[in-house]
Amino acid sequence: MILTYSVHWTIYRTMDACRRSPQMKRYVVALILFSILKPASAVTHYSIPEEMEEGSVVANLATDLGLDVKTLSKRKIRLDTLSNKKYLDINKETGELFISERIDREHLCISKSATTCMLKLDASIENPVRMFNIELEIIDINDNAPSFRRDMMHLDISESTATGERFSLNNAVDSDIGVNSIKTYYLSDSDHFSIEIQTSRDGSKFTDLILKKTLDREEQAVHNLILTAVDGGVPARSGTASIIVRVLDTNDNAPHFNKDSYTINITENSPTGSLVVKLNATDTDEGSNSEIVYSYSLYTSEKTQETFSLNPDNGEIRVKEMINYEDFRIYDMEIVATDKGVNSLSGKCKVRILITDMNDNHPEISIKSFTSPVKEDIAVGTAIAVVSVSDKDSGENGQIDVHISDKLPFKLKESSDYYYELVVSEPLDREKVPEYEITFTVTDRGTPPLSDNETMTLELLDVNDNVPQFSQLFYTIQVKENNAPGELLSSLTAHDPDLHENQYLVYFIIEKEIVNTSMSMLFSINPENGNLYALKTFDYEIEKEFLFHIEARDSGVPPLSSNVTVHVIIMDQNDNTPLIVSPWRAHGSVVEEKIPRSTDKGTLIAKVIAIDTDSVHNSRITYQFLQNTDATLFSLDQYNGEIRTMRMFSYRDSRHQRLVVIAKDNGEPSLSATVTIKLSTVETALKTYADMTEIPEYDIFSDLNLYLVIGLGSVSFLLLITILVTIVLKCQKPKPSKAGPPCRNSVISERNSTIADSTLVSNDAYWYSLFLAETRKGKLVVRQPVPKGSRYFVSSIPRSTGLTETSDSAASTLQASTTTSSSSS
Repeated sequence: MILTYSVHWTIYRTMDACRRSPQMKRYVVALILFSILKPASAVTHYSIPEEMEEGSVVANLATDLGLDVKTLSKRKIRLDTLSNKKYLDINKETGELFISERIDREHLCISKSATTCMLKLDASIENPVRMFNIELEIIDINDNAPSFRRDMMHLDISESTATGERFSLNNAVDSDIGVNSIKTYYLSDSDHFSIEIQTSRDGSKFTDLILKKTLDREEQAVHNLILTAVDGGVPARSGTASIIVRVLDTNDNAPHFNKDSYTINITENSPTGSLVVKLNATDTDEGSNSEIVYSYSLYTSEKTQETFSLNPDNGEIRVKEMINYEDFRIYDMEIVATDKGVNSLSGKCKVRILITDMNDNHPEISIKSFTSPVKEDIAVGTAIAVVSVSDKDSGENGQIDVHISDKLPFKLKESSDYYYELVVSEPLDREKVPEYEITFTVTDRGTPPLSDNETMTLELLDVNDNVPQFSQLFYTIQVKENNAPGELLSSLTAHDPDLHENQYLVYFIIEKEIVNTSMSMLFSINPENGNLYALKTFDYEIEKEFLFHIEARDSGVPPLSSNVTVHVIIMDQNDNTPLIVSPWRAHGSVVEEKIPRSTDKGTLIAKVIAIDTDSVHNSRITYQFLQNTDATLFSLDQYNGEIRTMRMFSYRDSRHQRLVVIAKDNGEPSLSATVTIKLSTVETALKTYADMTEIPEYDIFSDLNLYLVIGLGSVSFLLLITILVTIVLKCQKPKPSKAGPPCRNSVISERNSTIADSTLVSNDAYWYSLFLAETRKGKLVVRQPVPKGSRYFVSSIPRSTGLTETSDSAASTLQASTTTSSSSS
């Protein structure tokens, strides 16, 4: 058996050497023959530990084989190589077998089942050829640490796994054998896991991981363990592997909110979609077991769900529709968080949403009672309206201030909570303010403040508290003489600020007789509109003015009235032609005079005097020559009418001179009268014109110029007195009595007759003219005082009868006081 094994091994080694070394081919035949023909020699066995240093001597092969050391080189002793590895070699000088390359038993003997590791070598020598079998046993040393096939092992274990459950782990490997192989395993400290070591049939050891305590993924989701394998070598070597146990979740935890209840404050009128709160429920599970859906519980009212929306995915509560503090102030809801596990679990929390009031409601005012219209004489302090105020807001936003304009005669008086009375604070006067627009303004105390207002109209009823008022206290009406009867003189309207029947006025003339004539016979007034009419034609030369009263009376109960003084002044018109009263014309309009031819220059030949019964302006008369035979002989003073010689007569001058004088008044249009004077010159000495007009028994008329001056002075004085008396009377309140003393109400008539009627009332300026005219007609002129010296009249003897007449009816009354008349006399 040994022989066969040796032959076979020799053939194998030889064939392998031929493949590897071409030089060995020539020895093949000889080697084979030698192997067949000669029996194999004994096997030389050596034992060495692995991992010896290179150069280490294993044994003296030459000695062991019985070879001469000196012949080793000649005989070309050599060792064959194994797998191109030459672990050993022979020192040809010493014959020692030494290690040429490090030997790793685990690499050389891969099979773990072999208990021994043998390295078989063949040594050959020539001359003669011999083959030696050498066995080298490689003894294992603990040069390899245990190692795991995977450094990290992952295990997924459900947290619901029962204790005692076993989990197989990857075992560790150790290339060493025997006592140097794996001896035991160790597990890092763990409360939940332990290991159990088991030995297989081949002697290898493996371990199981055992769950000794229930897992809780929420407490610890991953367990990191260290498994250590230790061999039996000296010193012992070890290897480790990490075990990562991932605890698989089961739905064993319900969702949980951060708080059991939430109180949220939001303001009303928050925009739709505004975030109220984001609820956060947590589930310590994972995966679908931790996915949460939010929803309202059945205890949440429909109103709350309509007002707020809940996002089922993220728990956001948002405003869904407009929030009004005045509708709901508190919203309570219960939110449920449910996970998506197979057997879903849920958690709950309560949410209370408190609505914060905003000043979004305007205060309101309501008129509860209002009396309109009211009489204007309503008593101060009377309530005319009751109003109530309200505001749906709260706090300062709901506190209300009410006011009205300070300019109104009313004030607000609080009667009870949120009720106010409007009372009269000042006397009312409809005529000043017929109605009041009363605006109630309510303002809250919010920020910014809101306000509202309500306006009502208060009408005042009229009471008859106003006397009719004329636009003037004194009316002066100028009426031209020769007016038509029924002519409208003026409209004397009064105003009564009252209303309706209190405003309807009736006009009256307060009756008053003047010179036995009633005012209603002279004037008429329309009782409805106050139009004043003249009932007769007035003549300035007869009546110059009227003074009376007009009364306006309303139709109220009781009626009120007022009166006004009316002064009617008759305005003169130029309706009277100047009347030439001197020189006197006996027949027609021609006056014949004789003058001495020896008349000196400047001698008064004649004086033309004309009178005009019109007023002063219209009666102002100027004189002009209308015809003059010799313009160089006579001159005419245009103001006093004196005709004087401009030179002495000469023999060339005609004996007869014809002068035509025109007297014109100052009216528009101007009226005039003419007189023709025929002058005849005589040679005899005649008395001058002035001498012929002198009457010794009437010394007062001896000097014409003197009396003209006196007359003008008297007229001026009377005019001044008249003006003063008129002013005094106007300042006095007229008395209602009809039998008063003569005053301006009297009809004034200065002239009521003409020269043709032989009666003339005039001032001193006219007396001289009257005297000249009447004495030429053979009449005696007498000025007679009236008893009491208040007035006078002048009488003359008519030409037809030659009798002295006194005409009381023609006498004119002059307005003057007793003192004034006496002074004039």
